[in-house]
Amino acid sequence: MADAIRLDLFLWYVRIAKTRSAAQAIAGAGTLRLDGRRIDRAHVAVRVGSVLTLAIAGRVRVLRVEALPHRRGPAAEAQACYRLLDPIATKSVDAPGAAA
Repeated sequence: MADAIRLDLFLWYVRIAKTRSAAQAIAGAGTLRLDGRRIDRAHVAVRVGSVLTLAIAGRVRVLRVEALPHRRGPAAEAQACYRLLDPIATKSVDAPGAAA
Protein backbone atom coordinates (compact mmCIF):
# COMPACT_ATOMS: atom_id res chain seq x y z
CA MET A 1 0.00 0.00 0.00
CA ALA A 2 1.36 3.40 -1.00
CA ASP A 3 2.03 6.06 1.62
CA ALA A 4 1.43 8.91 -0.85
CA ILE A 5 -0.74 9.76 -3.85
CA ARG A 6 -0.50 12.40 -6.58
CA LEU A 7 -2.36 15.62 -5.82
CA ASP A 8 -4.48 15.48 -8.98
CA LEU A 9 -5.55 11.91 -8.24
CA PHE A 10 -6.43 12.82 -4.66
CA LEU A 11 -8.59 15.78 -5.77
CA TRP A 12 -10.37 13.58 -8.30
CA TYR A 13 -10.81 10.54 -6.04
CA VAL A 14 -12.31 12.58 -3.17
CA ARG A 15 -14.66 14.34 -5.60
CA ILE A 16 -13.32 17.87 -5.20
CA ALA A 17 -12.85 17.87 -8.99
CA LYS A 18 -15.31 16.28 -11.43
CA THR A 19 -12.62 15.09 -13.83
CA ARG A 20 -8.93 14.34 -13.61
CA SER A 21 -8.29 17.14 -16.11
CA ALA A 22 -10.11 19.56 -13.81
CA ALA A 23 -8.01 18.30 -10.89
CA GLN A 24 -4.84 18.93 -12.88
CA ALA A 25 -6.07 22.45 -13.69
CA ILE A 26 -6.77 23.17 -10.00
CA ALA A 27 -3.31 21.92 -9.04
CA GLY A 28 -1.60 23.83 -11.84
CA ALA A 29 -3.37 27.13 -11.23
CA GLY A 30 -1.06 28.05 -8.35
CA THR A 31 -3.90 28.88 -5.95
CA LEU A 32 -3.71 25.69 -3.90
CA ARG A 33 -1.47 25.28 -0.85
CA LEU A 34 -0.20 22.00 0.55
CA ASP A 35 1.14 22.23 4.09
CA GLY A 36 1.55 25.99 3.61
CA ARG A 37 3.51 25.75 0.34
CA ARG A 38 2.03 27.15 -2.86
CA ILE A 39 1.59 24.33 -5.38
CA ASP A 40 1.68 24.77 -9.15
CA ARG A 41 1.97 21.19 -10.40
CA ALA A 42 -0.24 18.11 -10.28
CA HIS A 43 2.35 15.48 -9.36
CA VAL A 44 3.05 16.66 -5.80
CA ALA A 45 2.71 13.87 -3.23
CA VAL A 46 -0.17 14.03 -0.74
CA ARG A 47 0.16 12.01 2.46
CA VAL A 48 -2.05 11.28 5.45
CA GLY A 49 -1.88 14.35 7.69
CA SER A 50 -1.26 16.80 4.82
CA VAL A 51 -3.26 20.04 4.98
CA LEU A 52 -4.74 21.42 1.75
CA THR A 53 -5.96 25.00 1.40
CA LEU A 54 -7.95 25.81 -1.73
CA ALA A 55 -10.76 27.97 -3.03
CA ILE A 56 -13.90 26.01 -3.90
CA ALA A 57 -17.06 27.74 -5.11
CA GLY A 58 -16.01 31.16 -3.82
CA ARG A 59 -14.96 29.88 -0.39
CA VAL A 60 -11.57 29.10 1.04
CA ARG A 61 -11.53 25.55 2.35
CA VAL A 62 -8.92 23.99 4.59
CA LEU A 63 -8.92 20.23 4.81
CA ARG A 64 -6.68 17.63 6.39
CA VAL A 65 -6.08 14.30 4.69
CA GLU A 66 -7.32 11.51 6.99
CA ALA A 67 -6.84 8.56 4.61
CA LEU A 68 -5.62 7.95 1.08
CA PRO A 69 -8.35 6.80 -1.30
CA HIS A 70 -7.74 3.75 -3.48
CA ARG A 71 -10.38 4.62 -6.07
CA ARG A 72 -13.02 7.17 -6.99
CA GLY A 73 -15.85 5.67 -4.99
CA PRO A 74 -19.16 6.92 -3.62
CA ALA A 75 -19.37 10.36 -2.01
CA ALA A 76 -19.53 8.96 1.53
CA GLU A 77 -16.34 6.99 0.95
CA ALA A 78 -14.64 10.07 -0.54
CA GLN A 79 -15.65 12.35 2.35
CA ALA A 80 -14.18 9.89 4.85
CA CYS A 81 -10.73 10.55 3.37
CA TYR A 82 -10.54 14.16 4.57
CA ARG A 83 -11.79 16.42 7.34
CA LEU A 84 -12.70 20.08 6.99
CA LEU A 85 -10.80 22.22 9.46
CA ASP A 86 -12.81 25.04 11.05
CA PRO A 87 -15.76 24.80 8.62
CA ILE A 88 -17.93 27.24 10.61
CA ALA A 89 -15.41 30.08 10.45
CA THR A 90 -15.00 29.72 6.68
CA LYS A 91 -16.36 32.85 5.01
CA SER A 92 -17.23 33.44 1.43
CA VAL A 93 -14.46 35.24 -0.45
CA ASP A 94 -17.01 37.65 -1.93
CA ALA A 95 -19.02 38.18 1.25
CA PRO A 96 -19.25 41.68 2.72
CA GLY A 97 -16.91 41.96 5.68
CA ALA A 98 -14.68 39.10 4.53
CA ALA A 99 -11.05 39.72 5.40
CA ALA A 100 -9.05 41.00 2.46
